[in-house]
Amino acid sequence: MTPDPFSPARLGPITPRNRLIKCATFEGRTPDALVTDELIEFHRETAAGGVGISTVAYCAVSPGGRTDRHQIYMRPEATDGLRRLTDAIHGEGALAAAQLGHAGAVANSISNQAPALGPGRFPAPMGMSLTKRLDADGIATLTRQFADAARQAVDCGFDGIEIHCGHNYLISSFLSPLLNHRRDEYGRTVPGRARLAREVIEAVRDAVGDQAAVWAKLSMFDGVGTPGTGKGGHPWSGLNVDQACETARLFEADGFLDAIEPTAGSSLLNPMYLFHGEAPRAEFAAAFHGVMRVGLKAAGPVFLRHYPYRDTYLLPLAQELRKAVSMPLILLGGVTDRTTIQTALDEGFDFVAMGRALLREPDLPLLMQNDPSTVSRCVHCNLCMPSIYSTTRCPIRDGEVPDPLSPAGSPD
Repeated sequence: MTPDPFSPARLGPITPRNRLIKCATFEGRTPDALVTDELIEFHRETAAGGVGISTVAYCAVSPGGRTDRHQIYMRPEATDGLRRLTDAIHGEGALAAAQLGHAGAVANSISNQAPALGPGRFPAPMGMSLTKRLDADGIATLTRQFADAARQAVDCGFDGIEIHCGHNYLISSFLSPLLNHRRDEYGRTVPGRARLAREVIEAVRDAVGDQAAVWAKLSMFDGVGTPGTGKGGHPWSGLNVDQACETARLFEADGFLDAIEPTAGSSLLNPMYLFHGEAPRAEFAAAFHGVMRVGLKAAGPVFLRHYPYRDTYLLPLAQELRKAVSMPLILLGGVTDRTTIQTALDEGFDFVAMGRALLREPDLPLLMQNDPSTVSRCVHCNLCMPSIYSTTRCPIRDGEVPDPLSPAGSPD
């Protein structure tokens, strides 16, 4: 019997009130790399809207691990704000999760005043630089930083820890055969490329014990080459679903995770593969200045590709992961109404994660719970995506662009 999506459900040591998770999407409300009242209100509103867990995005484990200097990084100065944030989420009946990560080649080394890191040397376009190869000492430091950040998050009241192993951020770049050409124990094979992720996950679990749920956001396909489910593959392919399944089996055998959230696409190479829907190329270019603006205008059709939107668009890839492991999985991508939530649960997924639809309607979970026929008002225009460089928002909800679903085709 398919479980009720709006009833409490176990996720490791925690029991959120339902199976709906607000996924980690950068909020753009931390100009000084610290929690602000605006960030607290953003998550309080989402929690009040009925999700079981609200995930705070991109809590970097080090200053150089941010995509730029405006993102939170875990340090003592952040403690008071993080506690106020988790208190606000708990006050609305939801649980709080922190996404911990290191941006790797996606980091802006100029903004952070720290080198972008990778398994080897390759372009880090945000800082117009090359990555610095992470050596053995660097790997030990990174692992300790993840553990310390996780411990701080739990001490600040977070109930869940999401470890970012996706989108060609640092851990994901180690998983990618396109980016990781190491010949040591952190390369060569899938187990070798997965070693960093496994060491980080174990360190995080050791740091938090059973005081928090721990899950990983794991890429199934970087959006480069072919996603395929067969041996071989194009020599220029990034991570594919076969390799992701092998990695997931390693994670499951280790026993340190409570769940995996399958994802796809690459913030470094092909970001639209994660989102699907319209590709707002002009708006992205306008969000930058100088060389980056010129580059995005020129390379927009290549870098920001168009993938037609359809409901549960990541389900076909995630189903391969579902067949590979028996541990809980969280379905992400095109989950916007009761029908898609039910589809996920019918297919054996334990939780669902929602992003853009909650920017449009933070109270969508309550609306769906009270009226199963509720249809999301998100039109997948993706105009929210360029707004992350200022304040992440839905321009339709804010009345900045016409609402195609309103009778007059004008703002509400």
